[in-house]
Amino acid sequence: MKKSILICFLLCATSFFAQEKMVTKTGKVNFEASVPSFEEVKAKNEGVTFILNSKTGEVASLALMKGFRFKIALMEEHFNENYIESHKYPKATFKGKIEDFDATTLTATAKEYTIKGKLELHGKTKEVASVAKIRKTDAGIEIISSFSVNASDFDISIPNVVKNKVSNKIDIRSEFTVK
Repeated sequence: MKKSILICFLLCATSFFAQEKMVTKTGKVNFEASVPSFEEVKAKNEGVTFILNSKTGEVASLALMKGFRFKIALMEEHFNENYIESHKYPKATFKGKIEDFDATTLTATAKEYTIKGKLELHGKTKEVASVAKIRKTDAGIEIISSFSVNASDFDISIPNVVKNKVSNKIDIRSEFTVK
């Protein structure tokens, strides 16, 4: 009898704590490092994992570098081999927290929140902050954010041959719907 009660309690506790973690494995991250008058330097990854702890506002994200797709295959090859060196640095991660987050107050109308945390890319870690629009949808909680980083902050060097065609400033946009 005591074993049955213990098992029931553990199952209930597990399901209670599991509801705090909301996840997607189909998040979208786009980046652009284009310079006007030159070929667009833009890619997207639609297989990004994102976790939200709905009680604390803590977030974590993982993007595989080889998951980024470009319009031009040669750009994708250069991105993976020469810039990101995805054989040495296969992923980018972000760990942070949504400030003043309260999931119980979310509605269908997006509200702006600040997300602060650490972005690890190309073997370097940098503090970043972003304004995110967060709202409740039928599919879950939607989080859309944009921010910029410099390639040089992550020791990503742009060869002199293309320095005027690729921006050091990289604009990043992410979209996640967690459930």
